[in-house]
Amino acid sequence: MPDESFHVFDTTLRDGAQREGIALTVADKLAIARLLDTFGVGFIEGGWPGANPKDTEFFRRASQELDLEHARLTAFGATRRPGAEAADDPQVAALRDSGAPVVTLVAKSDVRHVERALRTTPEENLAMIADTVAHLRAEGRRVFVDLEHFFDGYLYDPAYALEAVRTVAEAGADAAVLCDTNGGMLPAGVGRTVERVLEGTGARLGIHAQDDTGCAVANTLAAVDAGATHVQCTANGYGERVGNADLFSVVAALELKHGRKVLPEGRLAEASRVSTAIAELVNIAPATHQPYVGVSAFAHKAGLHASAIKVDPDLYQHTDPEQVGNVMRMLVSDMAGRASIELKAEELGVDLGGDRAPAARAVERIKEMETRGYSFEAADASLELLLREELGQAPELFAAESWRVITERRPDGAAVSEATVKLHVKGERVIATAEGNGPVNALDRALRQAMEGVFPELAALRLVDYKVRILEGGGTGAVTRILVTFGDGRGEWTTVGVGENVIDASWTALEQAVRYGLMRQGHGE
Repeated sequence: MPDESFHVFDTTLRDGAQREGIALTVADKLAIARLLDTFGVGFIEGGWPGANPKDTEFFRRASQELDLEHARLTAFGATRRPGAEAADDPQVAALRDSGAPVVTLVAKSDVRHVERALRTTPEENLAMIADTVAHLRAEGRRVFVDLEHFFDGYLYDPAYALEAVRTVAEAGADAAVLCDTNGGMLPAGVGRTVERVLEGTGARLGIHAQDDTGCAVANTLAAVDAGATHVQCTANGYGERVGNADLFSVVAALELKHGRKVLPEGRLAEASRVSTAIAELVNIAPATHQPYVGVSAFAHKAGLHASAIKVDPDLYQHTDPEQVGNVMRMLVSDMAGRASIELKAEELGVDLGGDRAPAARAVERIKEMETRGYSFEAADASLELLLREELGQAPELFAAESWRVITERRPDGAAVSEATVKLHVKGERVIATAEGNGPVNALDRALRQAMEGVFPELAALRLVDYKVRILEGGGTGAVTRILVTFGDGRGEWTTVGVGENVIDASWTALEQAVRYGLMRQGHGE
């Protein structure tokens, strides 16, 4: 059950789903709710029942299919209409009927919005808040109230904004949530306002920050410093326009920087896994440079950093990445020194032994290759093969004699590629030909066909991703970098090839990926 002294409230399924490009199915929302519960948030806002059929269906299915361990499901909706009674309002009825034990109401706290958008009197707006909160409380629901445009309203008419907070508290709501709806606030202003509202009302306060100034996380933490004990966030900062306060950054900062336990024991270590899983569900690539949970959040590149990290990792890291389920990574580039290579070799499981010469040779080789366009930052498999070559540990599983590709446009309009490869595999010369829907696909098939009799494990390898980047030059004569990612059901690995001929660069990456895949299967040990 949630920690009642501090609320971690997630609104990914409602506010986060308003991000451009996100379109969640009911099944998606149920899966994300389970992940958020695993992470240990206290409240999960599922949507607006009655406002759209999908959210109504979500709450119906959630009551039957969700068995939440840590979180309470929360329904979102508006206060009653002007001039009506909460008990008779259809929208309020939809909140009651949702089955959610907690309701979040959105209400106006900026008098300009009351008069111009809601088109009612300031007094009636306060009555709408009080009546709706009291009605839902009488029906056995916990209630939070999101005071929309609060900070802008407070700047314009502080007396009315404070009266809205008092009304929320006196009606029996659990918290008055101060919303920076337009996202224009900065941390100092948020902190001052929260302090004054707390002094003027004594109410329990929450914070809901949009990220339009890039300060949503900082504004949320400033509000907590000033006395707020309820934070509303979204996974990975998803939300309308530029987004909301990122759940993982806020919670990690509260636990690791403020020393405040806001999640169940051990749940913070799930942050990276849950962040990535939700990104996959919403079909948005995980943000590599996202604080705490991004794959690059603890990645080190410069040689000076590497030398210090070799002595003590904490010298160049603000926290232990394992606390948020992440890992430290060493990036090897033309900025690398021997220390970088030694640390990267350790990360890859390559034993350099006591001889420093292989690491020194690898540094010089990498720097020379990067002047030609190679990049090993995203190609750990290619780097590991390079290191093993310098150590004499790279097995000669096969050797390419030659290859060629022909692409034919047929009378029916189909373009088909045919590849022929000539290899030496365990002392035997093998020739294989295969067709594919493109030259790289044809080469991949021919390479496998040539060796599957000797290495049946190749059948388990799958080409997962293929990336092309133009590096320099103009038009069709440009230097091209190819990254290919393979998987075998147990993991994935990436290799790199570079050249003026895109097919030749692709072959380099492809051949390395297959060689590395065979090594993973135990060949050459």
